[in-house]
Amino acid sequence: MGPELRHLRYLVAVVEHGSFTRAAEELRISQPTLSQQIKQLERVVGAQLLDRSGRGVRPTDAGEVYVSHARRALRELAVADRAVLDVADLSRGHVRLAMTPTFIAYLAGPLARELRTRHPGVTLEVREMTQDRIEAGLLADELDIGIAFEGDHLSGIAPVPLFTEALGLVVAARGGPDARAARPVPVRDLSAQQLALLSSDFATRNHVDEYFARHRVRPPIVVEANSVQALTEIVQRTASLATVLPDAITDDRPHLTPVPIDPPLPTRVVVLLRRGSAYESAAVRAFTRLAHDLVRERGYASPRPIRGDAD
Repeated sequence: MGPELRHLRYLVAVVEHGSFTRAAEELRISQPTLSQQIKQLERVVGAQLLDRSGRGVRPTDAGEVYVSHARRALRELAVADRAVLDVADLSRGHVRLAMTPTFIAYLAGPLARELRTRHPGVTLEVREMTQDRIEAGLLADELDIGIAFEGDHLSGIAPVPLFTEALGLVVAARGGPDARAARPVPVRDLSAQQLALLSSDFATRNHVDEYFARHRVRPPIVVEANSVQALTEIVQRTASLATVLPDAITDDRPHLTPVPIDPPLPTRVVVLLRRGSAYESAAVRAFTRLAHDLVRERGYASPRPIRGDAD
């Protein structure tokens, strides 16, 4: 049997005090017990570690070498103990987050800001990818958490409803009454409205196309973009164009205004995704809590019962 941790602490204490008596007082054990433990360590090591022949106690040559390693080991263990405490109290940590593109446009910034405000020692890694890649990354333990839509998920993926996303027209902001209070635009009126839309690579575009087909309208699509950022820039600077995006896109964009459509587009349930069997670190648990807090503070609708809409 090898030496135990207490043996290292006892040896270092005796060497530092140069006395079994004072070391025993500090360690709060009896002097005979301490002496017995040191002799046990010497038998395990196979060498005499302490010279007891003089007035004080000092390490032998073998003891000098052994004590230096014992001190280093105790320091490393102390660092490990602090690291565990740091993780638990969120003074450090790391979160690997992936999101589908539209969430990058309006959730990534607020989530990162809130995480920095609450837990500045926690680092965040954000990736933009499709939902199928997010789920594969979670199962491969390449990601900690994902934000996407509820739907048919891979086996082993655990979705947690976050909020319900509403979509509508988004136009360049103009003077006058707030558009949120304006009457909804009848869907039939969109037949004459020029639109700038996301390309068909986006599930949001498919969602919009299905809505138009259901209501038998074919708005003129004059611009297609494969970037939400590009689309919002185009609409902001082109007064004649509108787009169809989540209402939340306008939250931090004062130059854009949401306009409701009648009847509204079907809502979608936004979910936090994780691997069902994955260990959740303190940082990931904290991120999950702040994500729920954030969407509540921003007034996003509570998630409706999961229905199976997918991105």
